[in-house]
Amino acid sequence: MNKDAVLKKLNRILELEMAGVVYYTHYALMVYGHNRIPIVDWLQKQADEGLVHARLAGELVTWLGGHPSLGIGPLLETHTHDIGDILRESLAHEVEILKDYYELLDLVKGRDVRLEEYARDLIVAETVHQDAVNKMLRKPNQLESFVTEGQMIK
Repeated sequence: MNKDAVLKKLNRILELEMAGVVYYTHYALMVYGHNRIPIVDWLQKQADEGLVHARLAGELVTWLGGHPSLGIGPLLETHTHDIGDILRESLAHEVEILKDYYELLDLVKGRDVRLEEYARDLIVAETVHQDAVNKMLRKPNQLESFVTEGQMIK
């Protein structure tokens, strides 16, 4: 196993998860309208989950003898606070971080069971989250997945 590559990837995951904490917290503050309460609750739960994921990535970094990053990943904001825009930005964030979990899995597969299971568990969690956002973006009776930037999200 290439320990340096794994540490670099874990630190990137830590930074992306921290960006998610900031992102979801910000947008929970920016939701207005009659559907505010359930949407804010959902966004706050996503922020809490992101913090748990960030802490776990940081623990793995230190367990491997590395130093956890203090950085925060890129923060995407369109400065429009329409719920659809917020969800599309959320989906873009989830697509990005899911890619990193798959890359981590490729680095550790067959080399470290603990890290392999960690990557698989987070791939499942992020995919479930992506699927939930995808469904929230659909119109009633729309069965196909939401398409963003020419990419089908599955």
